[in-house]
Amino acid sequence: MQKIAIIGVKENIGYELLNLLSENGFSVNDIIAVEPKVPLGTIASYGEDDELDVFPLESFDFKKADIAIFCCTKEIGKKYLKSATTSNCKVIDLSSASFTMSDVPSIIPELNGDLVTNDTNIIAIPSSCVYQILLPLATTIKNNPLTRLVVNAYISTSHYGRPAMDELFSQSRKIFLNESLADNEQVFKKQIAFNILPQVGDFIGEETELEWQLNAEIKKVLNSSIKVHANAAFVPTFIGDGIFVNAEFQNEIDATNVREDMKTTSNVVVFDKNVDGGYVSVDDIQGEDSIYVSRIRQDVSVENGISFWSVADNLRAGSAKLCFDVLLKYFIKRS
Repeated sequence: MQKIAIIGVKENIGYELLNLLSENGFSVNDIIAVEPKVPLGTIASYGEDDELDVFPLESFDFKKADIAIFCCTKEIGKKYLKSATTSNCKVIDLSSASFTMSDVPSIIPELNGDLVTNDTNIIAIPSSCVYQILLPLATTIKNNPLTRLVVNAYISTSHYGRPAMDELFSQSRKIFLNESLADNEQVFKKQIAFNILPQVGDFIGEETELEWQLNAEIKKVLNSSIKVHANAAFVPTFIGDGIFVNAEFQNEIDATNVREDMKTTSNVVVFDKNVDGGYVSVDDIQGEDSIYVSRIRQDVSVENGISFWSVADNLRAGSAKLCFDVLLKYFIKRS
């Protein structure tokens, strides 16, 4: 069995990926846990009964691994990706470090898996939001290409990691206890508890980082000059993203047919009833592996348009599960 190194086991996505590997029968002996700047003696849980020694990234020999999965920050990924590839590791990159590399495909198997060949050494995993937007449309756009997407993304604090989630918890607690929030805005620029912040990432011109990323990644995955307009805001939730998607197509489209296409797409669950509560909310899908879709309807403001509501556990379904599927499909050999 190949040895799989997980870089960033203390990150939220790394934790979820370890859970998926354990749940799917990967032996603890085949997993190598790696973390930057980790103290000696650090361990990570693996499944219900096992533990992994965590090795420091700074001194890790990538020749000990056959596959390296980067669940770390972009900065860490940029620094160590080359060390992995020059050690003949196959690499799956969730850090976004390889996104701008023209020879590295950004893969959603249902959409562009044919880009992966036997010579592919690095596969980039697109952001969880891009997966959540495009996967429900994968079956439809095989026969009716997209021409424009407008997305409104409501983003959980987990996108900024544990410190951001802790800040939401701390602020919420202080508000309930009528305590001051002074000096309690370390991660976000403004109060996040009971608030909505229309900024996800630093500003790049008039767009924020996530808005720019959605535009660029969608075009790369689809290999298309499709027009994309993205709006993103942080909402006071811990895990899970909700996205309204308005999609315009090249040819006439019917929302009923799109709904049926979505029902046949792997890792997509349609729950769409026009009654009170007949939709899926972020709270419903934490810990789930699939993308859930509701509110599928015709967009009558444009020709050939539909809209839908998409929710997913951004850590589990949006990142770790996509990474796991890519691992099994393209890199792993299981006896």
